[in-house]
Amino acid sequence: MKKVTHNSVHNFFKLNGSHLDKEELCEAAYCLIKEGDEFEKVTGEFLLDWFDNKPYINLQTSGTTGTPKIIRISKQAMINSALATGDFFELNPGDKALCCLPVKYIAGKMMLVRSIILGLNLDLVSPNSYPLSNNLTKYDFVAMVPLQVENSLAELKNVKKMIVGGAKMSKSLEKSLLNVNTDVYETYGMTETITHIAAKKVGDKAFSILPNVRISQNDKNCLVIDALKISNESIVTNDLVEILSESQFVFLGRIDNVINSGGVKLIPEQIEEKLSAEIQTRFFVGGVPDAVLGEKLVLVIEGEQQDLDKSLFKNLDKYEKPKEVFYISIFSETQNGKIKRKEILESVSRE
Repeated sequence: MKKVTHNSVHNFFKLNGSHLDKEELCEAAYCLIKEGDEFEKVTGEFLLDWFDNKPYINLQTSGTTGTPKIIRISKQAMINSALATGDFFELNPGDKALCCLPVKYIAGKMMLVRSIILGLNLDLVSPNSYPLSNNLTKYDFVAMVPLQVENSLAELKNVKKMIVGGAKMSKSLEKSLLNVNTDVYETYGMTETITHIAAKKVGDKAFSILPNVRISQNDKNCLVIDALKISNESIVTNDLVEILSESQFVFLGRIDNVINSGGVKLIPEQIEEKLSAEIQTRFFVGGVPDAVLGEKLVLVIEGEQQDLDKSLFKNLDKYEKPKEVFYISIFSETQNGKIKRKEILESVSRE
């Protein structure tokens, strides 16, 4: 069987309804750069980068846990990731797909790569908050961030399978998605793993890993990923996990979010899980410096100040109850919509 390379274009591939081979895709890329909207220009630039002679692509990380940085990833690794996604989600040549994520970032780039390599019929639309608005097309495969999903619930009847990543889904959104016919998966991954290496159906507890991935833990109980066809080195994450089997794990929280309050270690994500059914707006819990406890647990809610019902904390253990509540009118975010927890905690700790 002929090896798939970055010069390969599946003969079933379509972009916005048109069959395009490599040369035609490069011509289309020039047109997008010259005449397209901003999202189309970025797409054109990526296509030209993809088909050039270099064996790698430079990617910008999201900056969720630190300063955004540029990393170099091989095109063959991106192809291997696309093939693994195709296997896991049982995507077939000719399946209809939608790219509504910014191609500036890895998630949008990978929707293009998957389509080119797997032979998907891809519609490329502006990466806005209402991607399915006025669109009656039936899609086999779509990728979105939670905000886009929230705004597309009525249109999901036209989507067969959907992956959701980029940020944690709220409990209320998860609940809404349990009532749709779409197969919705929450994904786990990062730029370094070329998007997802695991996925779980909404409502399930554990993530299942994609083909050619091995998982383990280090001495801090953080997830270590060995994705042989994606990275030559083990990827050590900051994510605390419980490993259920060689193919499944449960995400507990990020080690750099852990709060040491008077010697008690608290995992914010687990507390947020308990609070998510009670608080309807965006919120998070975190630690701020405290003279007695070292760090004290605080709750930060997006929106105007209000009187909180004490029953809000009824599902929390003794040490999980916030010592103070702060209100921020609008949360600051990274470019791809993730809440800047540390920055916000630093600002409230100065109040």
